[in-house]
Amino acid sequence: MKIGIAADHAGFEQKRDLIVKLTEMGYDVHDYGALDYDPADDYPDIIVPLAKAIADKKIARGIAVCGSGVGVSIAANKIKGVRAALITDTYSARQGVEHDDMNLMCLGGRVIGPMLIWELVTAFLHAQYDGGERFERRLQKVIALEKQLHT
Repeated sequence: MKIGIAADHAGFEQKRDLIVKLTEMGYDVHDYGALDYDPADDYPDIIVPLAKAIADKKIARGIAVCGSGVGVSIAANKIKGVRAALITDTYSARQGVEHDDMNLMCLGGRVIGPMLIWELVTAFLHAQYDGGERFERRLQKVIALEKQLHT
């Protein structure tokens, strides 16, 4: 699976660690930035390239890290085709994919530790969209809303 990852200064260390672990696990990982630590960078500038890669289907799933995870979630969801959520527990990491076809997981580098981050990433990447009638019906409603908002 091709994975994209991005982080601002508040998630830079976590992103670096995740790239190593994900690569060791056999994932094809593409780093969308920040490529250098810059305490003055802004999360919208960091998340947009990752979100566009997801929308353009250049990658299957994405992981974004900022201080709380909130900023990258908000910014990413402005890009048509992205279904991003701030995740803090393994149930939501898995269920967000299975029921809602979440394609971008957002994490708070300043609020959760490395062990939990890895558990969340693992749950997210191992989950598969269910595609059942009720989940697909709901997803299509979300996609229809998105089309209305982006026309």
